[in-house]
Amino acid sequence: MKIACYGVRPIEEPYFHKLNKYDYELKLIPAFLNEQNGNEAKGCDAVLVRGNCLANAKNLELFANYGIKYVFTRTVGFNHIDLEAAEKLGIQVARVPNYSPYAVAELAMTLGMQLFRHTTIAINDSVHGNFKVVPTLFSKEIHSSTVGIIGVGKIGIAEAKLYKGMGARVLSYDRHPSAEAQQITECVELDTLLAESDIVSIHVPYFPGVNENMINKETFKKMKSTAIFVNTARGEIINTSELVSALETNEIGGYAADVFIDETKIMNHNFNSLDDIPNKDVRALAGLYPKVLLTPHMGSFTEPALEDMISISFENFAETLRTGTNKNVIKVN
Repeated sequence: MKIACYGVRPIEEPYFHKLNKYDYELKLIPAFLNEQNGNEAKGCDAVLVRGNCLANAKNLELFANYGIKYVFTRTVGFNHIDLEAAEKLGIQVARVPNYSPYAVAELAMTLGMQLFRHTTIAINDSVHGNFKVVPTLFSKEIHSSTVGIIGVGKIGIAEAKLYKGMGARVLSYDRHPSAEAQQITECVELDTLLAESDIVSIHVPYFPGVNENMINKETFKKMKSTAIFVNTARGEIINTSELVSALETNEIGGYAADVFIDETKIMNHNFNSLDDIPNKDVRALAGLYPKVLLTPHMGSFTEPALEDMISISFENFAETLRTGTNKNVIKVN
């Protein structure tokens, strides 16, 4: 089997080869799948993409014309793949249902703690030669504070354990909390979590047409004016323009994110200045540094997570070759 793998960074290439126990023929493509490079998959039997790859109807039709029957993603999320088009074209789609949950959880906690202890402001000041301890650096301590986690699946539970290890009180909100979540956290209503938390971290999947803008101006009104909001889930679940307004009016204390809207136009780009960011709301958000911290969707960019993503993807292909399907195939609702 020959697999075209899109979005493979040079640092990732040795892992693709090391973990290739089935001896697939791999075509490793550094660029994300986009409108121009779908033809790179010509001559391949399958395609492996990642988040921010454009597996739209046009590219899927191109793949189908090449005889490609499998387009898998090495991510948990799959909103970058047009599932209805894939089904019509007879293309099987599968994902990686989970990878090291600590990859994203650790980043979420790191971003939250940076804003909570105002280290970004202090570092920004010292870079410019200001070594004064100014009032904006005054902070609470996490062991006597409250952290609220929205969505306590594997990643949310991992982050809860990290904060619990530092002595924080951890609240959670989930429509269907697991027994483990109930044991580790205090499961409460969302309004209670928002009102009582010093740091709010969200880990919910994004469902197009269902939960866009679930975090909005009404959410921010329910939070403490000093609260930090951390988003390592998806940019679409937050109303970005209303978030900018809440930050500018000091309705909340700060925001950190590894994700944002319009990622396909922004991720993997090096802009000359913030003015060149194509989305005006993201541009405004980035301009609020150091009150706002944005990272380039690097949550899963750890060795354990990468190895999980590649290994499970290769197992998905192997199981499909043996049986015609695999346990991680995504069905159209």
